[in-house]
Amino acid sequence: MCGRYGLTVSFKELKERYELLDDEYSFEEKGEIFPTTENIVLLPNRRLHPVKWGFEPSFAKRPLINARAESVLEKKTFKEPFAQKRCIVPATYFFEWQPIEGQKKKDKKKIAVKDVPIFSMAGICERYTDENGDSYLTYAILTTDANDQMRPIHDRMPVILNPEDEKSYLDLETDPEEVQKMLMTTNKELNIQ
Repeated sequence: MCGRYGLTVSFKELKERYELLDDEYSFEEKGEIFPTTENIVLLPNRRLHPVKWGFEPSFAKRPLINARAESVLEKKTFKEPFAQKRCIVPATYFFEWQPIEGQKKKDKKKIAVKDVPIFSMAGICERYTDENGDSYLTYAILTTDANDQMRPIHDRMPVILNPEDEKSYLDLETDPEEVQKMLMTTNKELNIQ
């Protein structure tokens, strides 16, 4: 699962990291990003775009902020977005809450990828229309099984793409079944605080 994350870097750092086509882009660094807020994602055109976090299908009682990588091609809500509307969600860390034995309270953990200042979470986008007839874009973050470091905290974690897979992930000509094979649990070392 991924319910909150942070992006605390400059545009210059993002531009270098992703070889962006944008010359300038104004965004606010965020130490903690919450569902239903508008945040930047990297679209297949190699440009940053502000997008609202959380799919809003009519059947859902609350926004769908995550989608399971292993079933993304089976679920009607996610199948077409995964095939045609993939995005990358840049992050510097994400948060997860670890149960404390014998207590109702949970310990909030800040999790980064060691030696990777900006990592890429696999995302998908979907377009919705508001009551005024205006359309807007939303995104969800793909999740997978937790790796060994993460498992004591939570059984799920965001899909962290290997840098060498990022271009293929954003290439909408790539067969979705081949793209799904990229959605593995990361073997990179995590920095958990």
